Amino acid sequence: MSSTNDAWMERARREIPPRKLAKQLAIVRAACGVFGREGYTRASVDALAAAADVSTRTLYNHFPGGKALLFRTVVTWTANEVRDAQLTRLHTLLDPARPPRPEDLERDLVALARAFTSLIAEYPDHFALVRHISAEAGHLPEEVMTAWREAGPLPVARALTAAFTGLEEAGLLDLRGDAELAALHFPALTSAIVLQRSHYGVLPLPDAENDRLLAGGVAAFLRAYRRTDGA
Repeated sequence: MSSTNDAWMERARREIPPRKLAKQLAIVRAACGVFGREGYTRASVDALAAAADVSTRTLYNHFPGGKALLFRTVVTWTANEVRDAQLTRLHTLLDPARPPRPEDLERDLVALARAFTSLIAEYPDHFALVRHISAEAGHLPEEVMTAWREAGPLPVARALTAAFTGLEEAGLLDLRGDAELAALHFPALTSAIVLQRSHYGVLPLPDAENDRLLAGGVAAFLRAYRRTDGA
């Protein structure tokens, strides 16, 4: 699966002068660290500019919307990266064209939950931002929240919905008429619990505890949605 950010970079290299593009990327990278530590509300434009080693005037020249536009750019960029990684793992582990055998369904769903959860350690800056988004949702510009949802959570939820619908069509799940709800329940019972218990990756859990939580979450999901002979 091609990277959304790679495609953006290809277009940007054609449309933006190299020095300007390099400066914008440097500002975005520096801002990601500042926002991950301070959150949106506490991060000042002066601090963001200082981290990128540019003046506030230069920052506004590249991001006329100031802090709000910069935060939206950072959040969208990292959400694209994590979303692409999630979709790749989902399509690898739950291929609708090759549904698992009934006896392997639980094993494969645990593998998917582990694959999603492993992203916490692989993309720490992203999950630091998500922690702040959750804490500051009422103080963030609505366009920022919308951009984040459309970049990451919504496409992943739609892909999970499609994958679980495929499992239902294969006779493995009974989604009880609401595939979208089942797609929300799966991460809520697995990766979301690990995120909360690890404080969004700040305090990683021991492997045994991580496995216990994921296996228990998948077991609870299947108690609700596994297809039975009487379904």
